[in-house]
Amino acid sequence: QLQLTESGGGLVQAGGSLRLSCAAARRTISAWAMGWFRQAPGKEREFVAAIDWTSTTTYYAHSVKGRFTISRDNAENTLYLQMNSLKHEDTAVYYCAARPNAYATRDEEQYGYWGQGTQVTVSP
Repeated sequence: QLQLTESGGGLVQAGGSLRLSCAAARRTISAWAMGWFRQAPGKEREFVAAIDWTSTTTYYAHSVKGRFTISRDNAENTLYLQMNSLKHEDTAVYYCAARPNAYATRDEEQYGYWGQGTQVTVSP
């Protein structure tokens, strides 16, 4: 059973940067698509970014495009999310997810494995 563990969250001022990591264990994710999602207090979980198995194709939510970058290191079995120019509205719990399919999608229903999440708080 795949295990995903996020890290790198924390408290940062608006305009700052954070880099989230998602380490996969118990099986390789090299042939799977991966994604990041987030859930703010009182809101539904929403799509942030996704990447296919070769890193050829990436998708971003409109709200983060140009500020966030998703990447992966298949040799390290790890997914990343570089977040720059952070805004207060980026405050949320961030989750990584794995899709047992090579192709990325924005649809969270297509992801079968989820991490526990890491809190990102951006002060105004």
